[in-house]
Amino acid sequence: MNTPTAPLAVVTGASSGIGFHLALCCAKAGYDLVLAADTSLETVKAACEAHGVGVQTLQVELASREGVDELCDMVGGRPVGALLANAGHGLGQAFLDQQFADIQHVIDTNITGTLYLLQRLGRRMRDAGSGRILVTGSIAGFQPGSFQAVYNASKAFVDSFTAALRNELKDTGVTVSCLMPGATDTEFFERAGLLDTKVGTGSKMDPADVAEVGFKAMQDGEADVVAGLKNKLQVMLAKVTPSQVVAEQHRKQAEPGTAER
Repeated sequence: MNTPTAPLAVVTGASSGIGFHLALCCAKAGYDLVLAADTSLETVKAACEAHGVGVQTLQVELASREGVDELCDMVGGRPVGALLANAGHGLGQAFLDQQFADIQHVIDTNITGTLYLLQRLGRRMRDAGSGRILVTGSIAGFQPGSFQAVYNASKAFVDSFTAALRNELKDTGVTVSCLMPGATDTEFFERAGLLDTKVGTGSKMDPADVAEVGFKAMQDGEADVVAGLKNKLQVMLAKVTPSQVVAEQHRKQAEPGTAER
């Protein structure tokens, strides 16, 4: 069972998908856990406790500073061995047809809340001189995302920011890694309103496999990792292809109604 000397891992977006399986990876590795998400965490709590670790959960809105403050209050003064900033939110449809409140929620979840959490807990990890940070970015950050414009742009920010933070923290004892998955079989596409698109109905990676790739990268202190050979190839092509060509390719995958074409 958990002991006072067990390392602590904080995982956000842990109620389902990649975050659920990242939490399981941490539990299997012997971390006690503080798990947060904006939906129920009962299932992941039970799954992690089955591995004999201590688990605390907080259902909270991580897009708000107040929600992040609640999470940090739950962590208290305990040393953080690993911080897995995985909470994220997608949004499909054309930019001009989206509600701005929905746009703001994507930005506040993927960028503002993530950065606030990283700064609050990252400072403590730096001062302690140890710890591992894993941020869930996306290969979407390499692609101008027609009909997912705000989401892809937010992930471009996250991918870039994580690389910069890693450099700032070199030689501090804290490592920073970025997990960049592609299409993964989670609730993401339903919540983003993408079920009538090719990307929403096409083949996807198993979130357990993606989480294992990310967790290993974090434990090994790698800078970044793209999950899946197909996704690695997409990133390579996106880096050398004109942006408007990539945007047109993305349109064919994410435009509403493409699932029927």
